[in-house]
Amino acid sequence: MTQNKSYALPIFMMILLFGMISFVTNLAAPMGNVLKDQFGVANFLGMLGNAANFIAYAVMGIPGGILLQRVGYKKTALIAIAVGFIGVFIQYLSGHASQESAFGVYLLGAFISGFSMCLLNTVVNPMLNTLGGGGNKGNQLIQVGGSFNSVMATFTPAFVGILIGAQAKITDVFPVMYIAMAVFATVFVVLYFVSIPEPFAEQSTLPLKALMSGAMKFRHFILGAIAISVYVGVEVGTPGIMNLWLSATPTVGKVTAGFVAGTYWFLMLIGRLAGASLGSKISSKTMLSFTSGLGLILIALAIFSSESTMVSLPVIQKSAAGALSFGLAQVPINAMFIVLVGLCTSIMWGGIFNLAVEGLGKYLAAASGIFMVMVCGGGLLPLLQGKIVDLTSYLSSYWLIFICLGYLLFYALIGSKNVNKDIPVV
Repeated sequence: MTQNKSYALPIFMMILLFGMISFVTNLAAPMGNVLKDQFGVANFLGMLGNAANFIAYAVMGIPGGILLQRVGYKKTALIAIAVGFIGVFIQYLSGHASQESAFGVYLLGAFISGFSMCLLNTVVNPMLNTLGGGGNKGNQLIQVGGSFNSVMATFTPAFVGILIGAQAKITDVFPVMYIAMAVFATVFVVLYFVSIPEPFAEQSTLPLKALMSGAMKFRHFILGAIAISVYVGVEVGTPGIMNLWLSATPTVGKVTAGFVAGTYWFLMLIGRLAGASLGSKISSKTMLSFTSGLGLILIALAIFSSESTMVSLPVIQKSAAGALSFGLAQVPINAMFIVLVGLCTSIMWGGIFNLAVEGLGKYLAAASGIFMVMVCGGGLLPLLQGKIVDLTSYLSSYWLIFICLGYLLFYALIGSKNVNKDIPVV
């Protein structure tokens, strides 16, 4: 029996975890609609669950790397899965808590779920690569996992949109939580009893503090770490606030809004597939410059276009009888421009990462840990955008996205240049 066949089951489990990272993470944004309806909170508080999920990255990024070095990949994965189950279970319990405490219980569950997502992000890529035998096969499996991640990002807001009614409550999304807990429990049991190879983790003779300090000496890395934080905020805030906006638009509604937000993530999948095929021909600098520039144009069009101008978007729809069908949904033209930004954000992570770690040598591992901490921007920037909505309007809040895309364009053109080539990296 070949190595790949003998590890077919754990490979499948790792791909499921790729999807669960996206499933649990992208549950937080559409839950903003639920929180707004059940508790009557402002947009700022509606996005607080999303913020709690991502802020956990800032808390757990460095400890997660230390845990990985001490107990290995398999045990770290098992711990992450167990924590993920607990986080989702606490969110489930918030549906049974009193009206006074339910909001706080949900936020606690979202925060704990963020711990799990941070840990899983550090282990699923190297574990899947090792299970595939490394090389082209390992890379192929990672691409499959990444594609499934995008599929789940497309599915999650649409599924939540189907479940919630006119006056949404946490209990409406219990089916989503049942699925998440069942997958976590199944993967935990399989990984616990299956013997799998441990990815090789290179040990450095330098302490972690010295490696992190060394990475921070590179200007292009510091600016790149900021760019990663900004990028994740753009990636999450762009469809998240659009979902809230369309849900509050009487001619659209919550169900259609969920499917329109799902279309954004579907375009990210398309963009990633296109980026994978073009990555060997086009530099990261060129790709990031083009996509951030195009994103600026699309967001500007979204801000300045008239909300009264309606266009047809192809989405799955839900009839009054509850049946699902594929058709055209009438949405403001602004929403179309926002959805198209998904094509731009699709390839930004890889481009920023490649530019930021170029020339870091022995500091690469520590730099990756710092990057994981900076993912917290996915919670902070949408939270700020939600506050701007409360003070102004939904579309006005996209000036924040415009500024963030402007920074990414600056980084691609100027900030990504390594001006510290004199620093020893071996």
